[in-house]
Amino acid sequence: MSDFDLSGRRAVVTGGGRGLGRAMAVALARAGADLVLVSRSAEQLEMVADEVQALGRRTCCVPADLGDPRATADLADRIDAAGGPVQIVVHSAGTQLRKPAVDVTVDEWDALMAVNLTSPYFLSCRLGERMHAAGIEGRHIFVTSLTSNIGIPNISPYCASKSGLMGVVRALAVEWATTGSTVNAVQPGYFHTDLTEALLSDPPRRDWVLGRTPMARLGTGDDLAGTVVFLASAASRYITGQAIAVDGGWLAS
Repeated sequence: MSDFDLSGRRAVVTGGGRGLGRAMAVALARAGADLVLVSRSAEQLEMVADEVQALGRRTCCVPADLGDPRATADLADRIDAAGGPVQIVVHSAGTQLRKPAVDVTVDEWDALMAVNLTSPYFLSCRLGERMHAAGIEGRHIFVTSLTSNIGIPNISPYCASKSGLMGVVRALAVEWATTGSTVNAVQPGYFHTDLTEALLSDPPRRDWVLGRTPMARLGTGDDLAGTVVFLASAASRYITGQAIAVDGGWLAS
């Protein structure tokens, strides 16, 4: 099991203050990694940092707004300054917009793309160039979605951003393959988070989701733990450019 041991490795988790980001951060800490937690809310970060430290791992909090992709170079500098180079990057920060496609404005489109697609791309590029220069075989893990494969109505900008992330995963995987770094995606199905609250709080729509999911339940944070640790570890050293769906069987059906 030593291939799954993350001791001595340092992981950045964006969106690490809540939801799936928090769950994946805690999973990495349980596997031995030290954490750099990035989110807009310093208060939420401190709460997760307490959980990580209770597991005996070191952690630092870097509050940042990923709504400005131009700030990713400065964010990479701050991450380095907070404790040195990182080996693992998990992009969990994200936002949602629910409205008919014909009502979406250019500003709304741009704001969603900044957080979901543009900032993750440039942050991995800035951290990736540091890894390459230091000879680090990094692990870049993007959080995509069922909408990377299928269309769902009234969330077209989100669908586009998550489909775009899969293009980033494949392209960076090929471009960085000779460095030993891997680039993969975790593809969650339906989990109860802030992004799905509006959907899952509506009983008929919640029933539709559960009826469409072969396992007949929503995902939990613990359901992501094994996948993110696997993709962050040496056990996945020859896997790159892939997406692992954690969806209770949704795509298979």
